[in-house]
Amino acid sequence: MSTSIASTDLATEPVTGRLGRFGRWQVAATRWVNWVIVGVLVALTLVALLAPVIAPYDPVQPVGAPYLPVGSSGHLLGTDNIGRDLFSRVILGVRTSWLMALVVVAVGLLIGGVVGVVAGAFGGWVDAILMRITDMFLALPAAIVAIAVAAALGPGLRNTFLAITVVWWPYYARIIRGEIRALAARPHVEAARMAGAGRLRIMAKHLLPGVYPTALVTASLDIGAVVLTLASLSFLGLGQSAPAPELGADTSRGMNELLAHWWIPVMPGLAVMVLSLVANLAGDAVRTLMAGRR
Repeated sequence: MSTSIASTDLATEPVTGRLGRFGRWQVAATRWVNWVIVGVLVALTLVALLAPVIAPYDPVQPVGAPYLPVGSSGHLLGTDNIGRDLFSRVILGVRTSWLMALVVVAVGLLIGGVVGVVAGAFGGWVDAILMRITDMFLALPAAIVAIAVAAALGPGLRNTFLAITVVWWPYYARIIRGEIRALAARPHVEAARMAGAGRLRIMAKHLLPGVYPTALVTASLDIGAVVLTLASLSFLGLGQSAPAPELGADTSRGMNELLAHWWIPVMPGLAVMVLSLVANLAGDAVRTLMAGRR
């Protein structure tokens, strides 16, 4: 699920001086495009936060005739089988999926980060115990575990969050532990240790600052995967109960209308695709921008 930083990422700064005029323009254009993509990510987060204000209608109440097509007067994306406004439902579904994905990634990164930092910094039996626990979670098929946890706890937003978080944190623990171990072997950390710096001081001043770029890029690349996982669980009926607007559930419930009224399942499905695409493009942009700063 998680994606580590490739060691051969673009490093624009050192080579800029050796590029011609066209090459420098290309580097500048790439950097500008990456910042635009990150801006789209921020804008999407604002849209999710302001969704109740942006949505023109109550997403759970019928507000028009059933089966109004896309572009109907007052209903940008049409209406569903009972006359609910699809644009309002999609916007509120985007809010649920996007904000939940951010929370899952943040909590998974926090749990996995603490486990990885402690294991990497202390080593020895502490490292062995924490990594064996992590390996136990990694050995389980993540999708099946998430489905099993969500099914056991019952449908609902909180239970879906718990189901995904349970299988997400071990990847961060492994990645961050590897980064900590690599940093701990560097000369400046050895010098600090020989100078008498305590373990907590070394961790705070020399290890954590070197880990955050990897953690940030890995988390940004994971948001799209979490969106797809949330949509999948919702599609299987393990998300919020009807009539709450949720992209995966709305796609699933509208599949029977696909041939006659295609917009009912297609519009929430397209929203999932757009969220995942923006998240993955933003993750690549963050990776490139972070590599360019090194």
